[in-house]
Amino acid sequence: MTTGPRPDLPEPDALTRPYWEAAARGRPLIRRCGACGRAHHHPREFCPHCWSEEVTWEEAAGRATLCTWSAVHHNDLPPFTGRTPYLAAVVDLAEGPRMMTELADRPPDAVRAGMPLTVTFRDGIPVFRPAVSPS
Repeated sequence: MTTGPRPDLPEPDALTRPYWEAAARGRPLIRRCGACGRAHHHPREFCPHCWSEEVTWEEAAGRATLCTWSAVHHNDLPPFTGRTPYLAAVVDLAEGPRMMTELADRPPDAVRAGMPLTVTFRDGIPVFRPAVSPS
């Protein structure tokens, strides 16, 4: 058994604490720049587009589009060993930024680029699953 920090759990700091606290309550957050209006992810103290420090938190829609993915069949790092296979994914959030995540509730052969996704939370960590089509 390994002791010390787990590679699958976040280590919140003063900047990211609001993000992780909201995620623990099932609310996705992003940062938006008050100067240029663009959203970004991961949380930063400044806008990566215009370098303004006029950034604030806002609740995200929780929707995304699948950009790319990879099926992970082997991972020796605890606790990932017991989770294989899983789908590591890059998604385009509805607000514009790209995010690395995991795609849940979908077999690898049923995944396609451009598919609509919705956020869900596993142990306070945002992951995405296929969006349910309105009937």
